[in-house]
Amino acid sequence: MINVIASIKINEGRLSEFVEIFKANVPAVLEEVGCIEYVPTIDYDSGLGAQSVDGAVVTIIEKWNSLGDLKAHLVAPHMLVFRERVKDLVSEVSLKVLEAA
Repeated sequence: MINVIASIKINEGRLSEFVEIFKANVPAVLEEVGCIEYVPTIDYDSGLGAQSVDGAVVTIIEKWNSLGDLKAHLVAPHMLVFRERVKDLVSEVSLKVLEAA
């Protein structure tokens, strides 16, 4: 299994618009071969000292059966449309692709 943590920095004042577009795309992603989990999250200020809170970041938690399934996801037609729809809302993207230790 492959785990992905995608951090997406959203332009100021555009967070709710991004989340709305993202959530509309989730059902199509969940139907993809190999998709186990695909969830958008935002920082929750817990007050814990080690936490860094950024209200302009959406963190996507993903689980895929295989790296091949993840790679197919990246070029799926609905993902190409999604990226086009949000390109003016996003300022930065970083990925962590992980496997169990």
